[in-house]
Amino acid sequence: MLVIKLALRNIIGAGLRTWLNVIVLSLAFVLIIWTQGFIQGMQEYSKRALIEAEVGGGQFWRPDYDQYDPLTLEDSHAPLSPALKDLVESGNAMPVLITMATIYPEGRAMPALLKGIDPAQKTVNIPAGGLAKENDGEIPGLIGTRMAKTTGLREGDFVTVRWRDTAGTFDAADIRIVKVVATDMPTIDQGQIWIPLENLRTMMNAAGEATIVVIDQEAAVIPNAGDSWIFRDQEYMLREIVEMIKSKMVGTMFMYALLMFMALIAIFDTQVLSIWRRRKEMGTMMALGMMRSKIVALFTLEGALHGFLAVVVGAIYGLPLFLLSKKHGFPMPEIVDEWGFAIPQKLFPSYGAVLLLGTALLVLVSVTLVSYMPSAKISRLKPTDALRGKMT
Repeated sequence: MLVIKLALRNIIGAGLRTWLNVIVLSLAFVLIIWTQGFIQGMQEYSKRALIEAEVGGGQFWRPDYDQYDPLTLEDSHAPLSPALKDLVESGNAMPVLITMATIYPEGRAMPALLKGIDPAQKTVNIPAGGLAKENDGEIPGLIGTRMAKTTGLREGDFVTVRWRDTAGTFDAADIRIVKVVATDMPTIDQGQIWIPLENLRTMMNAAGEATIVVIDQEAAVIPNAGDSWIFRDQEYMLREIVEMIKSKMVGTMFMYALLMFMALIAIFDTQVLSIWRRRKEMGTMMALGMMRSKIVALFTLEGALHGFLAVVVGAIYGLPLFLLSKKHGFPMPEIVDEWGFAIPQKLFPSYGAVLLLGTALLVLVSVTLVSYMPSAKISRLKPTDALRGKMT
């Protein structure tokens, strides 16, 4: 108890020096939590958006299908297995047929993916309902805002599309853009045109076939579709999002290390200066019978109290900042569209108990260790040397 009282008296008596160290350390504490909260919010949003718009409860793929290799599309479609057909008919799954195509907006030739989707589907949140409207024999198409920006297409425009059917025969037709939708998901937007599934099956001469089958999130059972279909669960589908966001964290980790280094250097220098200036005080305490271990504990505790005060001060001005950012979000620049995963126009952070308590513990442990390093030299100090103002 005596050590605690002495430590409190000493850091309060240090006045401005103590509060400068506390403020610097609290800034590091608050900035780490604030930026990490936005990164966690980004990861949670990206996962949720990908699940709702594309992944669902998982997907069945044809063995030859590679989502990053359009050349595999020619051989990666087939009729649904009986188990998958039953799942689709019960409304617990959605087939998607995909093929390569060339489109000619404004006379230019551009590669694109034609994707067939059931306009009545409820499995993912792609707004395909507009594809079900009567169009007098026209082929209705849906594109995203990124695709519209790239091609210059708008609602009501026609675009010529050329594709190859299952027999290898090239054919062409005009698609009328009936809807341009804004989505945060570049994976269902860039370079893609969505049309009714039965239209694409007819165009490709691929009745009843699909490339992938998206399972509803509420599906109770994932059937065995046989060797002709491979199931990809959510963890498999989301792995690249997780890795991509981890790569974006490298820069922030450097910033965390720099902030903590600056704050801990200030604490270290303060401890070294304090030990140097209080040599005679330490000698007096040892001469009066105080054990060296308690003197080491005293100086270590003084440093640790800087970390405790930094957490308290950081909470005073940090909590309002966290609450405001969680309520109003943070506008994201347009350049984030190039990152390749779902980012909203306004990002909201996620502050969990693990983040808050973990960061506070990191600050306290780091400050305690840095405070102990110069204090450990006291264990080798002789009382007579300390009383004469020497350090041995």
